[in-house]
Formats: sequence, C-alpha cells, structure tokens
Amino acid sequence: MRRGMMAATVAAGMAVAGAFGAVSGAAQAAEPLKVGMLLTLSGPPAVLGKHIQEGFELFVEQNGGKLGGRDVELIVVDDELKPDVALTKVKELLDRDKVDFVAGIVFSNILQAVFRPVTESETFLIGANAGTSTFAGRACNKFFFSTSWQNDQIHEVMGKYAQEKGFKKVFLMAPNYQAGKDSINGFKRYYEGEVVDEVYTKLGNLDFSAELAKIAASKPDALFTFMPGGMGVNLVRQFNQAGLSDSVTFLSAFTVDGTTLPATKDAALGLFSSSQWTPDLDNAANKQFVAAYEAKYGSLPSLYSSQGYDAAQLIDSGVAAVGGDLSDKDAVIAALEKADFASVRGDFSYNNNHFPIQDFYLVKAVKRDDGAYHTTVVEKVFDDYGDVYAKDCRMN
Repeated sequence: MRRGMMAATVAAGMAVAGAFGAVSGAAQAAEPLKVGMLLTLSGPPAVLGKHIQEGFELFVEQNGGKLGGRDVELIVVDDELKPDVALTKVKELLDRDKVDFVAGIVFSNILQAVFRPVTESETFLIGANAGTSTFAGRACNKFFFSTSWQNDQIHEVMGKYAQEKGFKKVFLMAPNYQAGKDSINGFKRYYEGEVVDEVYTKLGNLDFSAELAKIAASKPDALFTFMPGGMGVNLVRQFNQAGLSDSVTFLSAFTVDGTTLPATKDAALGLFSSSQWTPDLDNAANKQFVAAYEAKYGSLPSLYSSQGYDAAQLIDSGVAAVGGDLSDKDAVIAALEKADFASVRGDFSYNNNHFPIQDFYLVKAVKRDDGAYHTTVVEKVFDDYGDVYAKDCRMN
C-alpha cells in the first residue's frame, strides 16, 4: 500500500516538474532575446564593425524586430580593438546583461581574449568575422559558430591563384597578430614559388613607405597582403602613388573590399582580392539583401555586412527551431548546426568544427555605371571548401 502511494507521489512530482519546465520554457520564450554585439567601433577599423552591425540590424528589422519569434534586445559594445577592454565588456554582457548570444568579433586577438569566458559560461558565441585557426582545430567548442570563414581559407585562394599564374617571386605582408600569421600560412599552403620577403607590420599601421621601398628593391612578380580597414585604404593609395602597379601584381584579402573601395576609389580598380561573397553574386537571397541594404543605408554592402546578416539569420533559424526556448542548450546547438537559412553567399553548411563549408572566389575591384565601387567575381577558386584544421577538432 505504502509503495503504491510512493509511486503515485513520484509520478505526481514528475508531472509537476514537467509542467514547471514547460511553464519556464514558455516564460523564457516570452522574454526578449538578448544579443550582445561585441564589435570594433573605434579608430580606422571601425568601419568593419559598423558594417557587421548594419547587416545584423537589417535582418532584425526585416524580421519585425524578432529573431526566432522572440523580440530582440540588442546590446552593442565597442571593444576598441583592445583585448583587455573586450574582456571587461564581455564579462558585463554575461554577468550583468545575461545575454543569450554574444555575436560579432571583428579581430582575432579580440576573439582570443573573450572565447573562454563566453564558451565556459555556456553562452552561444556567433563569430561574424574573426576566424582564428586555434578555435577551428583542437580548441574548437560546441558553443562557438562562425558565419565568416577560417582565417587561412580566404588567403589560400590567393596562394592557389599565384601558383597557377606562375608567379615566381612574391612579397608577403600582413599585420603582426594571429590573423596576419594565419593569412601568410594560408597563402604559403598553396604557393610553391620564392618568397622574397615576409614582413609583419604593427597592427593599425598607416604608413607603408618603408615596406613599399622594400617591395620596389626586391622586384617581386606580385605582392600578397592582408590589410583590413584603414590600413588597406592607406596601403592601396600609397602603392598606387609609388608607381608599383605597373610592375607588381597586387594580390590581397580584406584590403580591396566594400569597406575600403569608397575611400580608395579609382586607385583600387583592377586590383585583386579573394572573398566568399560579392554584391553581384547571382542568388535570390543576395539580390534581396543588397537591394534592402542599399535602400536603408544608401551604399553597397561589404562582405562584413553579409556576414553580419548571416549571423542574424543563423540565430533566427536556431531559436525558431526550438520554439524560442533555449533551456535545452544541446537542442539549440543541434539546430544551429543545421544552418537552416538561405545564406546570401549561396552554398553554406557547417563543418564538424562549426566553421562554414562554402565557395571561395578570386574577385577584383570594379566601378558600376552609377559610380559605385564594388568587387566582382573573376573566377571560382574553391568549391564547397572546408578548412584544414577541422580534422583536429574534437568538440569540447
């Protein structure tokens, strides 16, 4: 008799717990979804963070101010391109604001600073730009997803192109931080010719006179460089002013793109870069995105805008798949892994390390009939391409 009563009590308790869980999930789903956007919004690189923010906010606006059916509370903070500042601000997002997602992250040194506190708190981290090799391989984590690329990949495009074009001597130049090192490693993974010099500049450097003198003296067939934001603007201008464009082929990544072209204008026309996206990619999602972005912001989007837009789409797809209830984190992770959205870049799926498998292109700077500058595809270099570090990923 007593055993039967105990079983009934346990069953009743389980039913109450189940009902409480359902109520808790419903209550959570009714609250605003909190997204903390950590972006570089100070100094010459601020344009990169601004474009990511604009792309993200555009999708939220198009989606009626919601992601996954939940109203969105977006908290945007500036990391100032300082790892210690980023760490302080991300802890505020986690401890004070109790965000559900941290998104953004422009630079790899910032990602390295905040990766552990975010993932160890079991908060979802959506990287919309930085793609450090560290977190693609042995240090991969189930709470981290990228909507951009792994750093090496986009530079491998240029290494493969330089090798296929038969350039015998190449000068390499990048900023002295993790992404810069990844860029050079990526280029050299496919390029087998002579590297006449390998120069690492200070991050944020704007005067390239010494480096350009070295390039002129070494007489390479091509320069390969990774110089994002204001660094890229100054390099392109100074490269053009130095008269090197007649003798040295300019190959780059994140140097000739939608964030720098409005400033470099004709000085960049015809210069090559590599990308997973351009404004004129021929797919329905991209056409809609570019038209909406131009209408809202009065300018063409950049690859950073496209990555911010896809970051919002990813969060929307994952939250919607679990009915807005994030309490079962493994279920949310499984939903995010499906990448169930129409990426503006076309092909998009997740590798085992939560970095995209996607196409990569050789692109060049052109000028539209209305005077707008943008990049356009010259040729596809990699099809459905995953990064080399995925094989080392044992998801933490």
